[in-house]
Amino acid sequence: MSQPREFVMSDSNFERIRQFVSEHTGIVLSDAKKDMVYGRLSKRVRKGRYNNFDAFCDALDAGDQEEQAFLINAITTNLTSFFREHHHFEFLANTLIPELIKHNNSTKRIRIWSAGCSTGEEPYSIAMTLKESIADMSQWDVKILATDLDANAIAYAKTGIYRADRVAELPQQQIERWFKRGRGDHENNVKVSKALQDLITFKRLNLLQDWPMKGIFDVIFCRNVVIYFDKETQRTLFERYADILKPDGYLFIGHSESLFNVTTRFDNLGKTIYRKNS
Repeated sequence: MSQPREFVMSDSNFERIRQFVSEHTGIVLSDAKKDMVYGRLSKRVRKGRYNNFDAFCDALDAGDQEEQAFLINAITTNLTSFFREHHHFEFLANTLIPELIKHNNSTKRIRIWSAGCSTGEEPYSIAMTLKESIADMSQWDVKILATDLDANAIAYAKTGIYRADRVAELPQQQIERWFKRGRGDHENNVKVSKALQDLITFKRLNLLQDWPMKGIFDVIFCRNVVIYFDKETQRTLFERYADILKPDGYLFIGHSESLFNVTTRFDNLGKTIYRKNS
């Protein structure tokens, strides 16, 4: 028999939380996620300024930025996935990589930055796309920089080890090519191939502080990151992205994000894909 819960999270509370999360992150929480949401928020309700879910939801609706930031972080943590927002990787494979091969043919050099890479699924997805789209990869100097503020997330990403169910929805051929299944006590895990890991450098980085890298990037992925920032901070960040992108470089942002009224230095190509114009 299950233990009674410390707090009541009503269907109405969950719906208010679900609506907020959808509007601010693009993540759709199914009814099956209610227990997960309760688990991630109950400690906050116990120790925070609001001692029940009604008050917590009221704070969200009233614009309490501290509680909003906590909720977004709590929900987005570990909800990243391989090839999330799949249309970005289709564009990368079908449009952008052929363009880079043509325009960068003289240098044979490609640089991509995954900013806010979380536990690594995004840069590994980029690496798979590159490997599968560039026939003579050995002739190219290709590097992916993957950064995140969370040192624990970076450490996890570096290992390249994931639960097998994290890759279960990928095509079987892709799983067999890029992942090695563990054995014995590790049979429920997979490890990313060394060929992918060799393309990526993982570093901890606070996007709002100084950036150590000086080179120019062809592509920047910064998805579901700026939802944490106010408009002025977003404006500063995207100006810095424009400065470090090559002319006509590309920027990918998250499903619920926009550059509207933030910067004029990018042209909107649709589906949260932008190209630098100045």
